[in-house]
Amino acid sequence: MKHIKAVLALTIAATLSQSTIAANIDIYGRADVSLQSSDEGDGRFSEVKSNSSRIGFKGNHALNDELTIVYQAEFEVDIDGDSDDAVKGRNQFIGLKGAFGEVLLGQNDSILKQSQGKADLFSDLNGDIKVLWVGENRLSDSVTYKSPVINGFQLGATYVAEEEVDGKDALSLAVFYGDKKLKKSDFFASVAMDSEVKGKSSDGTANGYFDTIRATVQGKVSGVTLGLMLQNQENIDTGAEMDGVLISAKYKLGATTLKGQYQIADHKDGEKNTGFTAGVDYKLAASTKLYAFYTSFDIKTANRDEDYLAVGIQYNF
Repeated sequence: MKHIKAVLALTIAATLSQSTIAANIDIYGRADVSLQSSDEGDGRFSEVKSNSSRIGFKGNHALNDELTIVYQAEFEVDIDGDSDDAVKGRNQFIGLKGAFGEVLLGQNDSILKQSQGKADLFSDLNGDIKVLWVGENRLSDSVTYKSPVINGFQLGATYVAEEEVDGKDALSLAVFYGDKKLKKSDFFASVAMDSEVKGKSSDGTANGYFDTIRATVQGKVSGVTLGLMLQNQENIDTGAEMDGVLISAKYKLGATTLKGQYQIADHKDGEKNTGFTAGVDYKLAASTKLYAFYTSFDIKTANRDEDYLAVGIQYNF
C-alpha cells in the first residue's frame, strides 16, 4: 500500500510539473463578507452576507506563434453558509486567441454586461444596478468574440444558442473605447445592445426576453471619477419599456475612497423606481480593503422600500 501511494504521489507530481511547463495557470479568488442591517419591506433584520465571493482557475497555453488556448473556470463560494448551493458556476469557458482577436465558448458575462466597465461602483453588493435594470446576464451556451484593440476601439459580440427546439437564439453586441480600469487612459466609453436576451431585474419588476440598448461613459475630472449610464429596455413579449439613468462618482483621498451613485428606472405607462447608495472604502493593502455602505431603494412598482446598512471586508488573491 505504501508503495502504491508513493507511485501515485510521484505520478501526480510529474503530471503537475508537465502541465505547469506546458501552460500558465493562475489560481485567484475573492473573499467578500459584510455584516449588515437590512430591511426589504417586511421589517429590519441583521445578517452576515457573502457578496459573490469566488475562487477560480485561468490560464493560457501557446500552441504556436500565432495561436493560444485560453481558459477559465470560476466558482462562487457561499462563505456565510446560508445557501444550500455552497458552490455554483460563474464564468467558465475555453477558447482561442490570436491576431484575429479572441473567441470563447461556454458560460460568460454578456458583452452588454461587460460594456458597463467600472461605472457601477457597488457591483455585487446590494446597490448593484441589476436590482432595477435587466442586462446583467451571465449567459450559458454562449460564444463570445472580441476583436483586437485598434486605435483604442474594440468590438465584442455574444451569441447564445437556442439549446432547444422552441428556444430563442440571442445576440449581444458592443463597441468599446478606452481602458475600463482607467489605468492606461482617463476615459472609457461604450455602446451596447441585446437582442432577445433572457433576463430579469432583482426587484421583480422585469422578467422575460428583452431588447436592450446601453451607453456608458466614465472618466476622471479633477481627481473625481465620474460615470454615466443610459439604458432603454423593452420586453419583446409584452412591449413593456423602461428608460434608465445611472450617475456615479468616487474620490480617492489617500487610502480612503468616497463613493456614491444614483439610479433611475422609469417604466413607461408605469411607476418610476429609484436607488441611491453611498459608501466608503479603506485600503489596508493592495489585496485588502474595509468598506461601509448605505443603500436605499424606492420600488414603486412593487409598493415597497428597501434599505441596507453594512460594513465589510474584501480580500483578493
